[in-house]
Amino acid sequence: MPGIKGITVTLYKETEGEPDAFGRPTYTEEAISVDNVLVAPASTSETLDTVNLTGKKAVYTLGIPKGDSHDWKDKKVEFFGETFRTFGEPLKGIDDMIPLEWNMKIQVERYD
Repeated sequence: MPGIKGITVTLYKETEGEPDAFGRPTYTEEAISVDNVLVAPASTSETLDTVNLTGKKAVYTLGIPKGDSHDWKDKKVEFFGETFRTFGEPLKGIDDMIPLEWNMKIQVERYD
């Protein structure tokens, strides 16, 4: 029986750089490839709940693999040739209590 396998997702990390000529901070983006990320369409109830609570429309839910230490809160991500933005708090479980390879999930909205 084949196992469940995720895809590679590009996560963008922003780093603050030197201020510009007007004293405003500048930012650079670093693309980080994260392997074995599960991508599942958001259910109708999840979509309606997030729109009602946050005003954001959940499109997918990402399952983040155990051992990943990246910051996923409010980050730009790319997969399926499209750009998305994570929102809300990443929900993390206890590694030993979860039998598969993923222990955290976060929702994404379409980002243009």
